[in-house]
Amino acid sequence: MTNCVIIENDTDTVEIIKTVGNDFDEISFTEIHEDQEAALNFILKHKPELVIINIETKHINFIEFLFEIGLYSENRPNFIAISNSKLKAFDSYKYDCVDFILKPLTELSTRKSLLKYQKKHPNSKIETICLKSYKDYQYLNIDDILYLKADNNTTDFYMSDGRLIGAYKTLKVFENSLPKTFLRIHKSYIINKKCISRIHYGKSICIIDNEHEIPFTKTFIDNVDLINSELSKNTMITLN
Repeated sequence: MTNCVIIENDTDTVEIIKTVGNDFDEISFTEIHEDQEAALNFILKHKPELVIINIETKHINFIEFLFEIGLYSENRPNFIAISNSKLKAFDSYKYDCVDFILKPLTELSTRKSLLKYQKKHPNSKIETICLKSYKDYQYLNIDDILYLKADNNTTDFYMSDGRLIGAYKTLKVFENSLPKTFLRIHKSYIINKKCISRIHYGKSICIIDNEHEIPFTKTFIDNVDLINSELSKNTMITLN
């Protein structure tokens, strides 16, 4: 999974990036505002592989920003620069950015840029997740995870073979690190969309593996709609 940070205040630009990003299962996107201290702290803490940044912003000294990342981080992330000015394209080349996108962004220009990045930095598919507790390392096959349920500050993993495995981290931690096949549909649940056998909008439930009824809420209805749309693409739909 590639973690991408969007550093941009313009909501239309962010929306286009995130909309196109929904088609890239191996890239997760986090939006933060154009604030140098907050952006630097986020990058040093979370170590994203890709940063899409408005290099024309007055809120960040880009040269100083890059210098500090190089000074304190073992691996500098790749940068895709965005700007209103074509003249900034030369700056992006000088700063060794992987690409430059001229604003206003379009879906096509954004898609080309993300594809260009993916081609140069192919992602190996994540097949397992490691739950670490002190000196205990437990490896779970991603495809065997049906859903995750929050239990106070811990998380329970429900497996296809009936096992229930606890992890000493919050659901939010796993929401940000699991592949995009896992989506949050409730404040207490993350589900594996590959295991969904039914979505019942009337009862506000998703049925997992023909057995487990998982509630969803209006807060996460966009994720439910996204799952339903993706599952319907290669499905023959009939009306009863």
